[in-house]
Amino acid sequence: MKYYNLAIVAVFSFFLISCSSDEDGTNDSIELTGSGEVSITFDNGFADNDLVLGSANAANANGETLTVTRFSYIVSNFRLVNKDGEKYVFPKDESYFIISQETEADDVELPEIPAGEYTTLVFGIGVDQEKYLQGAEGQGDFVTLAEENNMMWSWQAGYKFLNFEGNFTSETVADPTDFKIHMGSHGSSLDNYKEVTLQLPSNILVSDGMDPNIHLKIDAGKILVGATNSIELSEKSVIMVDAEKSPQIAVNVTEMFVVDHVHNANGHE
Repeated sequence: MKYYNLAIVAVFSFFLISCSSDEDGTNDSIELTGSGEVSITFDNGFADNDLVLGSANAANANGETLTVTRFSYIVSNFRLVNKDGEKYVFPKDESYFIISQETEADDVELPEIPAGEYTTLVFGIGVDQEKYLQGAEGQGDFVTLAEENNMMWSWQAGYKFLNFEGNFTSETVADPTDFKIHMGSHGSSLDNYKEVTLQLPSNILVSDGMDPNIHLKIDAGKILVGATNSIELSEKSVIMVDAEKSPQIAVNVTEMFVVDHVHNANGHE
């Protein structure tokens, strides 16, 4: 009987140790080999609600009620940082994507990521000067994609990093009034390219047969009301080439991304 009890204690102790190891986020027993695909889902919302084009959202902190009809933005230059602090840079020429609520383009797929355990996601908002200064011939197919998705002014003026349109009302604007916010770098004279660094809530594992997903929540409401900058449409409802407000919006846009959750192995939820 004593031997039987000791066996139970030993098994129970092993179970506790195994659970403790999992909670600590250690994956030393898993062999990661080859490569896998990391997908990133951009789940667009407004404040705490889903973003539905053409539907009015709750008033923001400025007392403005927005009905969004277009919400698109460029994401680029993806990198993943592993648990040892080593950074994998996704090939630059393949690293430019358009996320669009209008066309329901909400996923980025990064194939052939080296096997490893990754803790951090880094990416850019817009097109960096190095890429832009390669000229139209250096953009590949992306320049055509941008034109087809209303993400360019002209080649000389540059890309629209953000295309945010709709109408609004406020305490001082009773009738629905159109707004347009087209933020980007203005050629090479004003650089609004920014980068976002997101710590993952749990590490993702990349390996042969393991294709994890990172699910981001995006709050479009922060485009106007960010932690530092507040933009009132009642004062100016069309913002494009604006040396003061456009850089403020560029900062606000970096604040609209949070990691909601991650999925290891395969599939989305």
